[in-house]
Amino acid sequence: MTAPLSLRITEVFTSLQGEALTSGLPTTFVRLTGCPLRCVYCDSEYAFQGGTQRSIDDLVREVLDTGVSRVCVTGGEPLAQPNCWALLRRLCDAALEVSLETSGAMNITGIDERVSIVLDLKTPGSGESSKNLLSNLALIQPKDQIKVVVTSDDDFRWFELFCDQHPSVFQAGAVWVSPSYDEIDLKQLASLILSSRHPYRMQLQLHKQIWGEESGR
Repeated sequence: MTAPLSLRITEVFTSLQGEALTSGLPTTFVRLTGCPLRCVYCDSEYAFQGGTQRSIDDLVREVLDTGVSRVCVTGGEPLAQPNCWALLRRLCDAALEVSLETSGAMNITGIDERVSIVLDLKTPGSGESSKNLLSNLALIQPKDQIKVVVTSDDDFRWFELFCDQHPSVFQAGAVWVSPSYDEIDLKQLASLILSSRHPYRMQLQLHKQIWGEESGR
């Protein structure tokens, strides 16, 4: 008998979505363990290791039991675990509104078409910009979103040039610029966006405004 598919999970919790187009809406988060990147501003280092092996059947049941219709699969880096593709498909089959938070470093080929992908491109300030997988940009659709976390004016200027060179970024339904927490002046970032030639949206992390760096929020 074949063993049920499983993944290593750091936590499952329900909170307000703090980012992207569904910001402010109740959402259940499934945080997978492990990440091959080491961004200098990472706020989920506790998910790099440890966790508990859980079957996909159990995870889907737990998510449904919350009674919340939106679920976000995040990490760590969820696509570092091959069974993540199956989890996403099963959550969609359960008639849930599913989003995936993933870095720009993992191949998004084959992700269920019903999933809204939030692709986090890495700027030089992250220390991991060399890991961006440019082939992903051709797969982005209007249902998806792209975000960058900027640590400085230089990061913002880098992203403007990146978008000049890779206009397929704007195939996404929204392109977000988010300030690294407590690292860049918000008024300065707002000014940069207002003066930009590109249609960026400024994003503040709502959950951090409410709960700070508290995990499971």
